[in-house]
Order: sequence, then C-alpha cells, then structure tokens
Amino acid sequence: ITSLILTGGSWKVAMSMVGSDFASKSVTMFIGERLWNKSSAGRSASGAESPWRSVGKAVAWRLFAVANTLVVGLFFAGSLEVASKIASTDAVVKTSLMIVYERIWNRIKWGRIENVGGLGI
Repeated sequence: ITSLILTGGSWKVAMSMVGSDFASKSVTMFIGERLWNKSSAGRSASGAESPWRSVGKAVAWRLFAVANTLVVGLFFAGSLEVASKIASTDAVVKTSLMIVYERIWNRIKWGRIENVGGLGI
C-alpha cells in the first residue's frame, strides 16, 4: 500500500517494487535464518530463544531490508525521496511485525531439534 501511495498511484511501479522486494528478501531471509541457527547467542540451554535474541534478529534483518527496499525503490520509482519514504515507513511497520512474528514462532516446536551439538537448534 505504501508503494502504491508514494508512487502516485502507479500500480505498475508499486507491483514491480513489491515483486522484486519479495523475491530478494525471501532468499536472503532463508540464508539469514540458517546463519542465525548457527549462533547460540541469546539461547537457553534447551534451545529456546530469548526476547532479546528476537529483537536482535529483527533489527539485523530490518537493517538489510531497509537497504534492499531503498535500492529497489530507487530503481523502480526513480526518486531517492520516494524510495526513502517507502523504506522508512517499511522499517517501522515491519520491524514491529518481525518481533511479534519471532515471539510467536519461538513457541512452535515444529521442525526444531533441541540442543544439537550444543547449539540449541
């Protein structure tokens, strides 16, 4: 919605941005999650994640995501001002959603193998 509003209602530009953003972030989030799983920082002995680990993951991810959105926005909208507005709005909303997502996902045991090799993954 932000992309559509800030690009002057251009569906073509907004959908191009959303599609490119989604594709690039899907790949990088998959890789990032694998890297986070190799770290025991913020994990209990049972492998559960602390709230601070969730915040750390959300902030690290959002730093990358803001840069990604800024580049995609600049490419498709052709305006640093528009790209900056989209990226900053995106950062606030999605950082909050990411923390909530991490806290919910931390309660789900599906696919988790506890404390493998002392890493708690």
